[in-house]
Amino acid sequence: MSEDELPALRRRITAVLVVSQILGGLGVATGIALAAVLAQQVSGTEALSGLAPTATVAGTALMSMPLAALMTARGRRPGLVLAYVIGALGAGVVVLGAVAESFPLLLLGMAGFGAGSSANLQARFAAADLAEPERRGRAISNVVWATTIGAVLGPNIAAPAGRSVSGLGIPPAAGPFVWAAGVFLVSAVMVLVLLRPDPLLTARALSPADRSAEGRSLRAGVRAVRESPMARLALVTVAVSHTAMVSIMSMTPVALSHHGAGIQLIGLVISGHIAGMYAFSPLMGWLADRIGRLSVIGLAVGLLSLAALLAGTAGASHGQTAAGLFLLGLGWSAGVVSGSALLTDSVPQPARAAVQGLSDLAMSTTAGIGGAVAGLIVAQASYAWLNLVGVCLLLPMAALAIRRALR
Repeated sequence: MSEDELPALRRRITAVLVVSQILGGLGVATGIALAAVLAQQVSGTEALSGLAPTATVAGTALMSMPLAALMTARGRRPGLVLAYVIGALGAGVVVLGAVAESFPLLLLGMAGFGAGSSANLQARFAAADLAEPERRGRAISNVVWATTIGAVLGPNIAAPAGRSVSGLGIPPAAGPFVWAAGVFLVSAVMVLVLLRPDPLLTARALSPADRSAEGRSLRAGVRAVRESPMARLALVTVAVSHTAMVSIMSMTPVALSHHGAGIQLIGLVISGHIAGMYAFSPLMGWLADRIGRLSVIGLAVGLLSLAALLAGTAGASHGQTAAGLFLLGLGWSAGVVSGSALLTDSVPQPARAAVQGLSDLAMSTTAGIGGAVAGLIVAQASYAWLNLVGVCLLLPMAALAIRRALR
């Protein structure tokens, strides 16, 4: 492939990834919208309803490293296709669990369903494989931005999806998973057919020094992170930004309801938060390329800290809470986009897929723990204390960023 052909290839690869991200985000958001409701119906108790989204997060984390190993060996396309297929199978198992009223089967399906989220996470790195170093932030952010469409549309089509299965003996709350399975399969077919040539394999072929299989193992990925201070900072940035966001966001509806907010207002606050997460990611990508990764990591620390301050001191002021959640989304976007770009910059090309899988494992695992601990903090202390803990989580990230900047 000549240098003149690369720009057209980059545009085509990005277009395929953007469309697959829209579909994948739609499938995830459609199913997750009623996951807790379905879990409550099948288990018969509200106390177990939170296990459904927790199982999804666990599935996402468990799939991260196997997918990274497959992509390291065979390229992006087989890894993304497998993730979408497993997500579709998981959605099917969720439906079977709902019909059979089997809660363990439902949780097993939710874990498989989490593979769809793994595909969405890995797609942002696929966009960076062929991007020029000075444009990696924008390449990643364009794919992250595409999630906005699916995240907004997904919850809105959950009700029609439930009605569509009413005559099939399937509970309405399981209907979204029927649709999600179909969407994931469409995504898998599209990636299989159109994501050619494979971006990761093409990037290796274009770099003679990276054609050797040496250095592509998961062990080499761990070693690459250990040997690169910038890679460690990037890994911490992505994990901490995601964990702080999930922990605070997950308990905000509870805090709002305690201060008299209705379902409609809570929905508007969360919608504003989602807009902050995804809609402004191209801006964060442009800033990461223009003023540097470290500067945008510093911006992420500032935005997340300000968000925690506003939300934690809002009390009955719903407007202040909404402002805090919007800034929380912006801070997440700044941290994930700049951290992902810095991670790709900081490790050798052969080890990138393994390191990127390690990043997704870290962010999913820590966010799952953070979401579980957040409920305990609010129950034992308060929502304000949760936000204070969120700020404390940012301190190691800020310290590492300042240390790297000074050096």
